Amino acid sequence: MEESFPESVSTITPELIRNCKRCSSELAPGALVCERCHALVHSEQLDQLAAEAKALEAKGDLRQARERWLAGLQLLPPNSRQASWIQQHVQQLDASAKQSQPAPKSDNQWAKRLGPLGPVAILLAKGKTIFLALFKLKFLLSFAAFIGIYWAAWGMKLGIGFAVLVLLHEMGHFIDIKRRGLPAEMPVFLPGLGAYVRWQALGVPIETRSAISLAGPLAGFLTALVCAALWVHTGNPFWAALARIGAALNLLNLIPIWLLDGGQAVLALSKGERVFLLTACLALWLAFDQKMFILVALGAAYQAFFSRDLPPHPSRATTIYYFAVLAALGVLLKFLPGQGLGLR
Repeated sequence: MEESFPESVSTITPELIRNCKRCSSELAPGALVCERCHALVHSEQLDQLAAEAKALEAKGDLRQARERWLAGLQLLPPNSRQASWIQQHVQQLDASAKQSQPAPKSDNQWAKRLGPLGPVAILLAKGKTIFLALFKLKFLLSFAAFIGIYWAAWGMKLGIGFAVLVLLHEMGHFIDIKRRGLPAEMPVFLPGLGAYVRWQALGVPIETRSAISLAGPLAGFLTALVCAALWVHTGNPFWAALARIGAALNLLNLIPIWLLDGGQAVLALSKGERVFLLTACLALWLAFDQKMFILVALGAAYQAFFSRDLPPHPSRATTIYYFAVLAALGVLLKFLPGQGLGLR
């Protein structure tokens, strides 16, 4: 018998909040959104429910995860984008639960009656499962295509080396997401463009999202550091070139603009912290003579003086994390031969 999730919904008692936590405006009784700044009134409860739901999904407990998501609907305006996403996600959980049920024993009985054609019949019956298995191979297939593009452009050694640098950067994101108990897919590579890790960030606190964004450049720095150590040990300029490429690319990836890791990390910083980031980048430029810090500083200046995406609760820890990765990359680039992305 096919099992599906029950239609019952867990109920919760919303916390009584009289003033908006973002702008301190007085809230109407039962309000879900602040009329003045449009902030969600129960954002902290929503973040907690979402984190619990994602952790349950990672453990395979889809029933309880569904209950957590539906509980969050009570704290959201019915027509909001977040409410629509939860409703769609719950439907996906229902579908996943149905797919996870074992096949009835009678599935193979009719195939046995076909004699020699039985294996073919079973293969066709399981076609969907095979397709899903092949779909999971998109990581390996895209990575192979990624290597092929840069192998053809730069030769075997540098092409493979560059691809591995990007892989380890993305694995930094992936490992940080998984260690927090959140669901994530293996990296997908876009030849000629880059790579990304797909995960569900809805409901995850800004500080956590920022830390996950910085985990990639941190992994990139550690990879470049290993390459630099191999250069010192062997004297082979190939490792120095690979170390510089890795460090430079991760530094550029910290420019706080959309699509780059820096653009996600800066969302947890207040205006004052963004000004500090700007000042720190200028100081790092003068200290290490790396002009790439100017690009990071320009991005920080834009985020400090023109962006309105300021967090309700800034994260000093993210500021320290951001600066530490920048400084580490600067030190490494200072002592590697060459300038920018190449050798002299």
